[in-house]
Amino acid sequence: QVQLVESGGGLVQAGGSLRVSCAASGTISSTDLMGFMGWYRQAPGEQRELVAGVDSGGTTNYANSVKGRFIVSRNNVKNMVNLQMNNLKPEDTAVYYCNVVRYDYKGLRYNYWGQGTQVTVSS
Repeated sequence: QVQLVESGGGLVQAGGSLRVSCAASGTISSTDLMGFMGWYRQAPGEQRELVAGVDSGGTTNYANSVKGRFIVSRNNVKNMVNLQMNNLKPEDTAVYYCNVVRYDYKGLRYNYWGQGTQVTVSS
């Protein structure tokens, strides 16, 4: 089993910056492939949406609303994914969830979610 532990987040004023990190731990074999690693967010009354992610080849994708402000990165040695959030806006307020996909040696796909971390941006 794999667990995702998130850290970071909190309260910041508009225009400020925050960083959230997510570390995958547990039963991760050397033959496993960590696929997509990224972040989703969910604001009250809204659906969960993709914020940013990076695939195993290093290709990143971002929601249009965060392009130019957020930077996603991964550390394949530590099985970590980070999200640097700059120039934050009140509309970025949400619970941010880490998402990681793992493929075992048989090619079976496993999808994991973190517990969520609150990001609140005050105006």
